[in-house]
Amino acid sequence: MFTLPAGRRGKWVTMALWVLLLVAAFPLASGMSSVQSDDVTDRLPAGAESTLVHDVEARVPGSPNEELLVVYHRAGGLAGGDARAVARQHDTLAREFDVAMPPVPSKDGTALMYAVTRPAGGADAGTAAFVERVRTVTADLPAGLSAEVTGPTAVGADVGAVFDGIDTTLLLVTVLVVAFLLILTYRSPFLWLVPLLTVGAAAFLSTALVRVVAGALGLTVSTQSSSIMIVMVFGAGTDYALLVVARYREQLRRHADVHAAMRAALRGVGPAILASGSTVALGLACLFVAEMNDISGVGVIGAIGIVATLATMLTLFPAVLTALGRKVFWPRVPELGSTPPASRDRWRWVFGRPLRTAAGSAVVLGALAIGMTGLSTDLRQADSFTTTPESVTGFATLAKAYPGQGGRPLTVATPTDRAAEVLAVAHATDGVVSAETSREGNGWTLVDVVPAAGPDTDREAAVIARLRADLPAPALVGGEGAERVDTEAASARDTWLVIPIVLAVVLVVLFLLLRALAASLLVVGAVVLSYLAALGLGTLVFHGLLGFAAAEPTMPVLVFVFLVAFGVDYAIFLVARIAEDRAELGTEAATRRAVAVTGPVIASAGLVLAATFAVLASLPFVPMVEIGVVVAVGVLLQTLLVAPALLAPLIVGLRRWIWWPGPATDDAEPEEPGAADQPVLVTEGRS
Repeated sequence: MFTLPAGRRGKWVTMALWVLLLVAAFPLASGMSSVQSDDVTDRLPAGAESTLVHDVEARVPGSPNEELLVVYHRAGGLAGGDARAVARQHDTLAREFDVAMPPVPSKDGTALMYAVTRPAGGADAGTAAFVERVRTVTADLPAGLSAEVTGPTAVGADVGAVFDGIDTTLLLVTVLVVAFLLILTYRSPFLWLVPLLTVGAAAFLSTALVRVVAGALGLTVSTQSSSIMIVMVFGAGTDYALLVVARYREQLRRHADVHAAMRAALRGVGPAILASGSTVALGLACLFVAEMNDISGVGVIGAIGIVATLATMLTLFPAVLTALGRKVFWPRVPELGSTPPASRDRWRWVFGRPLRTAAGSAVVLGALAIGMTGLSTDLRQADSFTTTPESVTGFATLAKAYPGQGGRPLTVATPTDRAAEVLAVAHATDGVVSAETSREGNGWTLVDVVPAAGPDTDREAAVIARLRADLPAPALVGGEGAERVDTEAASARDTWLVIPIVLAVVLVVLFLLLRALAASLLVVGAVVLSYLAALGLGTLVFHGLLGFAAAEPTMPVLVFVFLVAFGVDYAIFLVARIAEDRAELGTEAATRRAVAVTGPVIASAGLVLAATFAVLASLPFVPMVEIGVVVAVGVLLQTLLVAPALLAPLIVGLRRWIWWPGPATDDAEPEEPGAADQPVLVTEGRS
């Protein structure tokens, strides 16, 4: 199956087919925005109570108002001219929007506040323009007096601004990082372009396929999921390129013909890449069972990206590389019969006392894992930005100047014939400041309920729980606070559902590949330990270095799938090479050779993947930063510690049992030192 891209005519046929495929994919990839959405209703489970409220809102006639709260504040108390300045701005806004509420002073005399509303979907450019206009009008103030525009509408606009243009920025930064690392790795003016352009083709194809599949299945494609897919495609694609190039360079020293060298390289590394990529895709696909739509969307979209990357790097990439011949490696061209440059065996020390080495590595990972005990997954919306926006600081100012009135409204949907009862129960609920009818029609009534508690607090969650317990059925409680409660509940269920499924799928794939249950269990155990260590170290970085308050509820399960899938990916590269040479050399010599030959390549691949995920840390959104940091740390641990200093010595130390239920003995004689580097010359064909 790996012969076509390396054939004399096959390489040209492969490239021609890819050109046609990419041309056909262009209109699909360019229309990705038609299936992309960051609406909260697309994230939540379809059966969540807050999602059902959104459905009811869509059926009730009329448009909900977009409301902004403008709060003015002077730390030492309002000065004489402050009220006049506020009144002028109030009148200016009243000529453009609905400003029925007069400025309301705070009891401590430090603040004034009023509301500005307009119908949703009004005649101007949209919500962002509405928020920007109010902020522009309220910007000119006397010295010492500040104005902040806040409220749920302002928060939504600030979140939208964070994601505006994020795809393009992330793609450019990712390309630059990968290009730099490839140039550093190959030190060639030409070779680095081949994997970079080929991976770019894989990303383009992935985008087109995602649009088709998302449209057909109704999947959620959020900015976060599409960003993660691009990072995975560039990281995994570059990893596969490094492995192909390393084996191809090795075979060029043994074959005079570049086609024969590429065929031999693909026969050697192709099955491992196919198996590891399939494992990653299957692991990601397990997320489809998640209740949270954005988590299930990330899984399917990521799996599509990995499948497209596999197809690209096992067909287009070797075809282009073969067509360019040996000279693409200039100035370090691998000549026929040459030996690779001598390098130090940096990992020889792990085999002196292999079980002791493995135990030491396990202790280090276990110590790092202790850090996860301090992990909190109740990230508030106010803490979701790396720099605090005005809408968030405005809520804090409101809560301080107007205690007991700093809550954001909840939306209760009730059949109209139960509306009076719902209003009475809501008014009587502890922690509720006000409750009033908003809209009604088609048999439903919407009630705005304002809690006294501030946004994303335990007291707000308690009010939501009391309302849901006390309101008569079939009343439903929604709004941003309720959405947060539903997100946390669904994320907790997803964690306990997804993790066992991923582990079972990965274990089955490993057993089918290795035919050794003991080795499969060992790989899974090592990868899970590295995940716990990465989460622990990441928690220390979040709290101690970056000052983040908490993590997104969905972060642990997403990071688990990424690290287990990619961790098994690297383990397969190592263990597959050991299994390839084991019959000839015995387990110990085969492991030594595998670490010596694949260790540098795996380390380079890990560095590239870690760097691409670390690009997420450049974004101004805390959940993305946290995913990027933990995955980057985990990948580095897996490639620099777990694979060479935990798995490899354990395989040697437990070699009599590791291949169970296969042969328990290991009788092959060790290979002579350096034999792996001696080229076997094959001079068929032309170069």
